[in-house]
Amino acid sequence: MQKLKLWIPVLAVLVFFSAGLTLLWADDSKKININTASADELMDLKGIGEKKAQSIVDFRENNGPFKRPEDIIKVPGIGPKTLEANKDIIAVE
Repeated sequence: MQKLKLWIPVLAVLVFFSAGLTLLWADDSKKININTASADELMDLKGIGEKKAQSIVDFRENNGPFKRPEDIIKVPGIGPKTLEANKDIIAVE
């Protein structure tokens, strides 16, 4: 029983560490590249429906790739609130 009490803190640290790594890996996988995403994929962004998603695709086809995530506000109908809601998941590379 004494040996078990010694292992509990070690196991707790390992579980906490592995959960943290899982969250880090999950963050990378949910990024949406606004230069390559389809209109359907762009609709996963908060506040982006079918029309705005198509506007993003049309904008990049007519103007070239976005250089930084903040450039998304150049798309008509997309403003600072939409950028703020999605800043952590927008990628351009």
